[in-house]
Amino acid sequence: MKTERAHTAGKPTALSAVRDEAVRAEPGADTRRNKRLALLALAGMAIVWGYNWVVLKKVMAFVGPFDFSALRNLLGALFLVGLLLVRKTSLRIRAWPRVVLLGMLQTAAFSGLIQVALLQGGVGKTSILVYTMPFWVIPMAWFAFGERIQGLQWGALGLAAVGLILILEPWHAQGSVLSEALAIGAGLCWALAMIVTKWIRRDFPMDALPLTAWQMVFGALALCLLTLWIPERPVELAPYFFGALIYNAVLATAIAWFLWIFALQHLSAGVAGMSALGVPVVSVMSGWLQLGERPSHADLLGMILIAVALLALSLQAVGKKT
Repeated sequence: MKTERAHTAGKPTALSAVRDEAVRAEPGADTRRNKRLALLALAGMAIVWGYNWVVLKKVMAFVGPFDFSALRNLLGALFLVGLLLVRKTSLRIRAWPRVVLLGMLQTAAFSGLIQVALLQGGVGKTSILVYTMPFWVIPMAWFAFGERIQGLQWGALGLAAVGLILILEPWHAQGSVLSEALAIGAGLCWALAMIVTKWIRRDFPMDALPLTAWQMVFGALALCLLTLWIPERPVELAPYFFGALIYNAVLATAIAWFLWIFALQHLSAGVAGMSALGVPVVSVMSGWLQLGERPSHADLLGMILIAVALLALSLQAVGKKT
């Protein structure tokens, strides 16, 4: 009997085999679930950021661009730090020089440039120019991390490129050249910030929330210093100003940037960058409905092509098991 028990103990039972198989299957299931959550995060971010272009345009009737950029990012940073304290999450992070660099690019330069660009540029046009970002980030990610574009991504990239060209209509000389240059510069800063985020995560794994909070703290402090050197008009304390500040500090700055960094943890930089093209689609529609910036037939066709490209990328990202 003892011999038989010993012999049986040495063999895997049916129950243990099922358990072992489940353990082996878990990482793949977790990966697919995280990718789905990352895509949902990008969708929520697209809605919040897309409408925020209207808010950013309208609020400048009450405040200067640098003052508002500094205020919204400072409040957003304080909101995130407070959330970390409530959750009793450690504020300790590593790679300080890289996190400071990320804050300069993702918070200070990005938000400052788009706010100034909106002084003369329309909501839809400015947001679309900022979202030339994927065309910068894809070659950067290829060079920095070897994230090669494969299969369906090439077709999606082509569709999105055609869509952006149709919306930009470069054959029509319209708008402010300076505004357009600032918007493209903001897109370049955002692309560089994506690469820095992936660089930090590769060498110093850390949670998305502390990373988001600290980079925002550094970027907000830089913007606050900038306001001391660039005096602007006095702030008009109107109800819309306070509403815009709350919307930006909580939703469009703190929560949306957290969703963005969470998505970057579970998707490649190229896929996340292309998926973010949903934001200018929302902004164009918001500008049309609220500000009367009616899109042309070319704009509408371009948005359809971008939507198809996003769907293709999303399906490919979810379908991958590794």
